[in-house]
Amino acid sequence: MAALDLLGRRWSLRILWELRDRPLGARALRAECDGMSSSVLYQRLTELTEAGLIAKNDSGDYILTPLGEELYPALVSLLKWSEMWAAAEKD
Repeated sequence: MAALDLLGRRWSLRILWELRDRPLGARALRAECDGMSSSVLYQRLTELTEAGLIAKNDSGDYILTPLGEELYPALVSLLKWSEMWAAAEKD
């Protein structure tokens, strides 16, 4: 249940999603996540780092760890489900 608690926190999944293709610095991440305060961003980055899902690379940008990369298929499945749900809501 600890994983659900972490991933269920506001912005956690979005941060992981934004890091799926490329490393990003904190400012770039914040720009990708419209409306996220810097205090929440740094709190989530700390939590995700402590959980072993993200890390900083040599340039100081955030990247997914191998463990974080293993979440990608689950994120894609969740995205597909959310698109079906949104379409059903329109009916």
